[in-house]
Amino acid sequence: MSAPTLGGAETPALPRAPRHSLVEDVLAILAGTITTSLGLFLLNTAGAVTGGTAGLSLLVSYASTLPFGVLFFGVNLPFFVLALWKKGLAFTVRTVVAVGLISVFSGLMPGVLAVGRLDPVYGVLVGNLLAGVGMLILFRHGSSLGGFNILALVLQERLGWRAGYVQMVLDVAVVLASLAVVPPLVVLLSAAGAVVLNLVLALNHRPGRYRADG
Repeated sequence: MSAPTLGGAETPALPRAPRHSLVEDVLAILAGTITTSLGLFLLNTAGAVTGGTAGLSLLVSYASTLPFGVLFFGVNLPFFVLALWKKGLAFTVRTVVAVGLISVFSGLMPGVLAVGRLDPVYGVLVGNLLAGVGMLILFRHGSSLGGFNILALVLQERLGWRAGYVQMVLDVAVVLASLAVVPPLVVLLSAAGAVVLNLVLALNHRPGRYRADG
C-alpha cells in the first residue's frame, strides 16, 4: 500500500522490518546484560548510584549487607506482573531472563575485574553510558531490565511519551532520594550520570525509528 504525498502522488510504504531470529535475540540479550552489568560495576566501584530499580538496589546494598544481585531481582518482582499484563508473555519472559542475568553477572564482576583506582567522574559517566547502551540493546530485542523500564515503555506505547524522558524523571527522583545515604557531591554527579543514561535512550529509542519485531 502506498502513502499519499503533498503533491497528490503516492510513495511506496516502507517494507515491514524482518523479525529477529532466536539466535539474534539470545546474543543481543547476552550483550545487553553484560554491557549493563559492566556499567553497574563501575557505578558501584565509584560509590555512586543511578536511577530505576538498579539505582534502588545499589542504594539499599550500600545501607545493608545484602548483595546487589539479590536485591535487584527482588525489587523487580512486582514489575514482572505489570510486564505480563501490559506487554505479554514473550516480553515478560525475556525481561525475567535479562534481570536474572544482570543479577548473576553483577555477582561475577568483582571476581573477574580488579579496579585499584577509579576516578569518580569517569566511573559515573561511563558507567551510566554503558548501562544506557545495554538497555537500548535489550529494548530493541523485546526485553528490558524491568522496573521503570517497563513503565516507561508502556507509557511510550500508550501515550507517545518517549521512554528515555519518562525514565529520566523517575531516575532523577531515585538519585535525589539517595541523599540519605550518599554524600551530596556524589549525588550531584550521579544525577548527571542518570541524565547521560536516559539521553542515550531518548535519542536512540523513538517510536518508528527502529522497527524489528522481536
